[in-house]
Amino acid sequence: MAIDIKRHKEKMNQDQPEIKLVPFIDILFTLLIFLVVTSTFGAAATGDDTGTGTGKPNMTDTTGDAEYYLLPVAGLQKVTVNGIDMSSEIRGNAIGVHARVLDQGDVQIKTSEHAIIIQTPPGMNPYEAVHSPE
Repeated sequence: MAIDIKRHKEKMNQDQPEIKLVPFIDILFTLLIFLVVTSTFGAAATGDDTGTGTGKPNMTDTTGDAEYYLLPVAGLQKVTVNGIDMSSEIRGNAIGVHARVLDQGDVQIKTSEHAIIIQTPPGMNPYEAVHSPE
């Protein structure tokens, strides 16, 4: 039997180089598994300073210079303090609320009614609880 070198060379010249996909995919999955195993995943801690679900604004420091804090509400029309209408203090859809009210009182913002209902802490005058923003 004779060896046909010419035919073998022609066959080699006609073949296109091909990439085997199965070993390539195996290597990719191996790298992916390695990266997942060596990585650390964790959620960022979201701390709640108050620990309560009262819906009050989270005021962590009210001992600063500010005596009143601005509460803006879109379309604010009515402010009630201990049942007394204080809507005349509204300026630009906002009202200033005393820091002591935010800490010790109760503030309910009712956006559907465009109103804020405030209960002052014991011993506080309702007229001191809110102030017109300047």
